[in-house]
Amino acid sequence: MTVTVRFAPSPTGRIHIGNARTALFNWLFAMNNKGRFIQRFDDTDIARSKQEFADSILYDLHWLGIFPDATDYQSRRFEIYDAAVEKLKAARLLYPCYETPEELDLRRKVRRTRGLPPVYGREALTLTTEQVAEYRSDGRRPHWRFLLPNFTSDPQQPERTEVHWNDLVRGEETVDLASLSDPVLVREDGTYLYTLPSVVDDIDMGVSHVIRGDDHVTNTGVQISIFKALGAEPPVFGHHNLLTTTTGEGLSKRSGALSIESLREDGIEPMAVASLAVLVGTSENVTAAHDLNELAGHFDPAATSKSAAKFDPDELFVLNRSLLHHLSFEEARDRLMVLGISGDKAEPFWMAVRGNLDRLADAVTWWRILSEGPPEPAEFSGEDRDFLNQAFDVLPEEPWNGTVWKDWTGKIKEATGRKGKPLFMPLRLALTGRTAGPELSDLLPLMGREGTLARRP
Repeated sequence: MTVTVRFAPSPTGRIHIGNARTALFNWLFAMNNKGRFIQRFDDTDIARSKQEFADSILYDLHWLGIFPDATDYQSRRFEIYDAAVEKLKAARLLYPCYETPEELDLRRKVRRTRGLPPVYGREALTLTTEQVAEYRSDGRRPHWRFLLPNFTSDPQQPERTEVHWNDLVRGEETVDLASLSDPVLVREDGTYLYTLPSVVDDIDMGVSHVIRGDDHVTNTGVQISIFKALGAEPPVFGHHNLLTTTTGEGLSKRSGALSIESLREDGIEPMAVASLAVLVGTSENVTAAHDLNELAGHFDPAATSKSAAKFDPDELFVLNRSLLHHLSFEEARDRLMVLGISGDKAEPFWMAVRGNLDRLADAVTWWRILSEGPPEPAEFSGEDRDFLNQAFDVLPEEPWNGTVWKDWTGKIKEATGRKGKPLFMPLRLALTGRTAGPELSDLLPLMGREGTLARRP
């Protein structure tokens, strides 16, 4: 059997780091099992689903390094769902209901006051032909519910019925179908809710493993019943914990919080996002993996905690710096060229500044400092100005090599008697306009003698 997984978001907004967690869990599981990854868009909500969001999701996945083996849209598969509906109707497992939302809400409240669970009481199963005719004459159209197999002979007498599965992440799981309402699969207007198309697609596409957020655990008990009602063997399920902010707030596509797009625009590296999205809330240390192959070596679904994974967005910048500090010039070259950083000095420049970057785009600032000097001249006291004049007077002649900084500062010490911070800080300010940054021993040869003298205050 070929391991086949799927990532199935609704294209109703841009995906966030929590959605990326699900996508990456599936992608890495497929990688580790030489399997297939299907990108499926659950776009049966025609009003809210947009192609622009589907396109942006694919772009975000590609940016993260995920390239689906197949892509499909539920909105193009209604005939398959229609056939499944007819099969369930023929088996008397899908039945029409005419209650309004207000009526259903009132019934739930009545059941609570009677100490009963607020589940649907299957009143529609007892409707007479005359009552149905009356509803239809009033213009009511039915929604359709799936009859859960939680009774022996009388649907009005549900009894504890356990559905068990061995969860990839959580281990042994159990859902009692008697505690649930019969799910609505088809709305009054004939459109489908998530539940049925998801099952039908998983069957039709040969999905072997369903890995998703643990907010679907209860839904899995229902879907396993639908798989069996359609004559199919359920896939293996895995439910990972959800990402929340440090204050425990959930993430939403609608709010755009921590969207992959916004993180990309903020200069975060894709592997910083992927490493945090996958490793936070697991027994693994959250460190920056160089690529998805390396990350796959640290990925184990069973190592995921059952409790929500709180993460701090600031961790992304810690991981980002770690990645940049170890990024080779060969890996950075093309991106640096886009930023206008090229030529013979590009490689030694990158090796000099990469350890001081929060974002790769920050290299532009240092390239300009190297090429044009500090954007604004630093202010110096009279004593420091005299010191710098003496320092620049003993600047070594060319040709320069890798020891020029050591040679120059040695001469400065002899000429002025200064050493330590009183020596280095005025020089750094004069040369870069900054109080901190890359090693001046690396920058000085790139400036050249002429470029260095041009910074004399």
